[in-house]
Amino acid sequence: MTTWFDDDLRTLGEQHLLRRRRQVAPWQAPAELTPHDEALRATTYCVDGQERLSFGSNDYLGLSQHPALMAAAHAAIDRYGVGATASPLVCGHSPEHEALEAELAALVGLPRALYFYAGYAANVGAIPALVGQGDAVFSDALNHACIIDGVRLSRAEAHIVPHGDLAALEAALRSSTARRKLVVTDAVFSMDGNVADVPALLALCERFDALLMIDDAHGFGVLGPQGEGTLAHHGMAGVQGVAPAWQGRLDRLVYMATLGKAAGVAGAFVAGSPQAIEWIMQKARTYMFATAAPAHIAAALRAGVRVIRDEPQRRDHLQALRHQLQAGVGRGLEAGSAWRLMPSDTAIQPLVIGRNDDALAVMAALDAQGIWVPAIRPPTVPAGTARLRISLSAAHTTEQVQRLCEALQAAHGCKAP
Repeated sequence: MTTWFDDDLRTLGEQHLLRRRRQVAPWQAPAELTPHDEALRATTYCVDGQERLSFGSNDYLGLSQHPALMAAAHAAIDRYGVGATASPLVCGHSPEHEALEAELAALVGLPRALYFYAGYAANVGAIPALVGQGDAVFSDALNHACIIDGVRLSRAEAHIVPHGDLAALEAALRSSTARRKLVVTDAVFSMDGNVADVPALLALCERFDALLMIDDAHGFGVLGPQGEGTLAHHGMAGVQGVAPAWQGRLDRLVYMATLGKAAGVAGAFVAGSPQAIEWIMQKARTYMFATAAPAHIAAALRAGVRVIRDEPQRRDHLQALRHQLQAGVGRGLEAGSAWRLMPSDTAIQPLVIGRNDDALAVMAALDAQGIWVPAIRPPTVPAGTARLRISLSAAHTTEQVQRLCEALQAAHGCKAP
């Protein structure tokens, strides 16, 4: 029977779709971290034993190596140990988890939040809690895999809407006779970096009496004046609470964001009205039947929330790096080049190459120059749009971004043999 796997793996290889898992560890810093060492540990990795400058992680603010977060985790281990021992509804919900949920709700400006051990678990659990058989879900065509799987598990009637097409969504909502309707979308699309028009989506949901759920995995911590995310980016809600124009209108919104990206640690949360969050807590199987994340994870995240809120200079630096990269890549591409840097105002800067094998060849050329940028291929992105997903971090320096621009210029035109 193993020949089944041999044949299928061979086919993946022929399509240049085999994934390779690498051993990755932070740069080995001295015992006493300086701010410079902290940044190096967040951007320079030991990949399969070789030092590489990384533009591949989602550590958008460089918090994974922040001393305050590590100190909070160490202190919580001393108090709580290293395991939560049971699900949150049994005995896995600690005072650290309780405080974290209150602080997350306050940051995004919504009444209540619920912490999950992983972002995938949050979506796969929350969507089937919100809708089921007899209901309808309207999902953007470029939504993340965890949204797709949540939709499938819900057993609701699924409508896949062309990416960002508000007219198509309006038509689908108008024609639906489902008892309950849910529109679900990424807030920042993980492979394109573009931001969903959340106000327009919510307006459609109001017209057709639908719920709206947004996944702000790549906006939380990065967008908004204090890192509150995409709602604050659109002027809807944030640390000052719900904006006056949106008072009473966000009750039909369920907000989700992950905490292993800009927040630097692990897990995710959903936020919204007290009634919606209580219902998700009662019905999400990934919350009810999974062991909670350990308390030290929650303690580290609480420290991360404070850094996100109180250190806007990290987001300012990130935006300066984005402008530098866009200008540098733009100068390096020849007229008529098949490469295309997609427009993005976020830390995600996708450079579309085209063919799978060519994207792998460019990745290898950068790797030979000591730079790690992952090549992203189908099914993560549509066929024919294989790309380098360049991820910027506030821990990067202008010199490091300049090095990447020069390396890309040297690799320009690189193709598979």
